[in-house]
Amino acid sequence: MTTTYFGEIIALIVAFSWTATALFADVASHRLGSLPLNLIRMVLSWAFLSVMLWVVTGAPYPLYANGQAWFWLALSGLVGYVFGDWCLFNSYIVFGSRYGQLFMTLAPPMAGIAGWLMLGESMSWRSWLAMLVTLTGIAVSILARGGEQHKLTLKLPLKGVLFGIGAGVGQGVGLVLSKIGLEHYEQAIPSDAPQSIAKMMPFAGTYIRAVAGFVGFFLILALAKSLPQVGKAVRDKKGMLFATLTTFFGPFLGVSLSLMAVQYAKAGIASTLMALTPVLIIVPYAIIHKQKISVKEVIGTLITMVGVALFFLV
Repeated sequence: MTTTYFGEIIALIVAFSWTATALFADVASHRLGSLPLNLIRMVLSWAFLSVMLWVVTGAPYPLYANGQAWFWLALSGLVGYVFGDWCLFNSYIVFGSRYGQLFMTLAPPMAGIAGWLMLGESMSWRSWLAMLVTLTGIAVSILARGGEQHKLTLKLPLKGVLFGIGAGVGQGVGLVLSKIGLEHYEQAIPSDAPQSIAKMMPFAGTYIRAVAGFVGFFLILALAKSLPQVGKAVRDKKGMLFATLTTFFGPFLGVSLSLMAVQYAKAGIASTLMALTPVLIIVPYAIIHKQKISVKEVIGTLITMVGVALFFLV
């Protein structure tokens, strides 16, 4: 296809896909619980990726991945999935996916800081400015004046805010750990290997992350003696439907199309368009949950998105 804006169109489709993921996950997390949902999601993601790898590379597992690649990608799965997604889905339970996705805009700044600390990547003054703008937008959205002295107070439960921050941190740090793992993976692939192996490397990396996520969530549920909750969750047909939709539109379809978007469009533009979920989710979430949309919240979200755009486009 030779359409001029093909990559940008795909990036917008990704943003809508991730918006659908957030709405589906909101329902699934309330019905199944955060831990059972995440364990089920890891299994489904593992299955989807195994089939894709088998069809494209001829093996239902990551070919040529060495010990270092497995270590860093598994660590990424523990940080991004077990910690980050557990926090994210718990934030959905506390105050819904609309605010949960707002906090996910913390991921790019957190990835920038993690890259600065772990990889020695530079952080320009514009990156710090972008981070400040993002935090300002979040503050505008979640703070309100109350009491006799009209002091600034949180209009959201502190528990949910902490979960939201944890989700953004987990996602950002997990991305940097994934980058390290994929670099080791790329070095381990023989020069005479089929091109399909290298092209599927991000999916193979996601496979390893899903394996680590499954192990992590399984151990947590086992130690908490909560594995029976998974059996109960599996019997919830509606909950399982939304868990499947969450997995399909998120780790599977969303990741696939995001890679295609970056291939056909500039990475900064594609990343900014794909990060529009907090804006796109406002109206459908308000309609589904019959909530009013305040001007202040919209302004706060737009400021946050400006911060995200600055971070990617600097």
